[in-house]
Amino acid sequence: MMLGMHTLLLLWGLATPCLGLLETVGTLARIDKDELGKAIQNSLVGGPILQNVLGTVTSVNQGILGAGGLLGGGGLLSYGGIFSLVEELSGLKIEELTLPKVSIKLLPGLGVQLSLHTKLAAEVNVSSKVALGMSPRGTPILVLKRCNTLLGHISVMSGLLPTPIFGLVEQTLCKVLPGLLCPVVDSVLSVVNELLGATLSLVPLGPLGSVEFTLATLPLISNQYIELDINPIVKSIAGDVIDFPKPRLPVKVPPKEDHTSQVTVPLYLFSTVFGLLQTNGALDLDITPEMVPRNIPLTTTDLAALAPEALGKLPPGQHLLLSLRVTKSPMVLLQNKKATVSIPVTIHVLSSVPQGTPVALFQMNGVMTLNAHLAPSSTKLHISLALERLSVELASSFSQPFDASRLEEWLSDVVRAAYMQRLNEHLEVGIPLPKILNVNFANSVVDVIENAVVLTVAP
Repeated sequence: MMLGMHTLLLLWGLATPCLGLLETVGTLARIDKDELGKAIQNSLVGGPILQNVLGTVTSVNQGILGAGGLLGGGGLLSYGGIFSLVEELSGLKIEELTLPKVSIKLLPGLGVQLSLHTKLAAEVNVSSKVALGMSPRGTPILVLKRCNTLLGHISVMSGLLPTPIFGLVEQTLCKVLPGLLCPVVDSVLSVVNELLGATLSLVPLGPLGSVEFTLATLPLISNQYIELDINPIVKSIAGDVIDFPKPRLPVKVPPKEDHTSQVTVPLYLFSTVFGLLQTNGALDLDITPEMVPRNIPLTTTDLAALAPEALGKLPPGQHLLLSLRVTKSPMVLLQNKKATVSIPVTIHVLSSVPQGTPVALFQMNGVMTLNAHLAPSSTKLHISLALERLSVELASSFSQPFDASRLEEWLSDVVRAAYMQRLNEHLEVGIPLPKILNVNFANSVVDVIENAVVLTVAP
């Protein structure tokens, strides 16, 4: 027979989601209802909920319905129990015990209807109502308000019971089952609350700090998915909130296909990571001849061949030192399926004197334009950069002006050889992704849109 536990979760009774326009700098997540059902199902399979309450799947000799439990030997409905008067009965025999199948129905403006179906020797409907509350740390939680059971058909496998015995069995089950099965509802709610709470977690940013994801508003519900507006809060290693400028650029989120989940990574998170790198000095580098291959010369002789005016009175054959300094935050541009990063840089060119103080030759101001390759993993969006072009101009303070653009190709070779590897090593921290119902975005499709990156994954 069927034991159907129908749990009505009155969850987040708000309006339906917006029509794809995100006007904040937060992270937008659209989680398909299949992901919610899968997350609960996986928790039931891998967790102790049913093992503690209903017994294990592989054996009916554990739990309250096992050999030592309600229906087992010595249990309430077994030998020595209320059926002990009927010698030929050994109790209510378990025909089949399977893990519940989870079905989810999203109710816009109301909440979520969650149904759990499993098979036992009795048919029982368990209904409950829950309300949305707040935990002590400010995260949303579901609180059980009422739990009722409605006893249906009872199937006894051997013989027939006299009517008085059936009445006694029914009365006993009506008293016992609520206390036994309503904890299952509590356990399922605990699973959902744990999954929701995991979203509001602290994600490390390596030596830069961390990002804490919190809900900006209560979740919204459509017919197919739950939408979460998540607010990323960046913190330093010491735990202080880092408040970088947050340009409120609108993001037009593309439509979500059925049975897919999305997370939208805003431009703000990209800008923040590069801002932290610049603030910490990770974008600065002194380049010496030992850091470049031999086919990229870094001496005064080579400089004189490109711009003899820059050499002054220094003799040829001396080593050069290039000091790259980034004094302003890089600019990240997300649009037209392309991600680029522009890094303003000041390049000081010095002559390296053995066992002496380097002699400053001249200074250039430039912009490095970098192409970004984005690759998702389960926890972050990885970034690797490649130099597209480097443009420079001579600083006005130099006494003998010359056309600095003659040095751009040479400087580009130096930057590719010595600077890009170091920069990509710092970028291994990646852009953190919120942990939402254990959705794995490692194999997601990456789409660069205006002012954001959208990751789409099929369950």
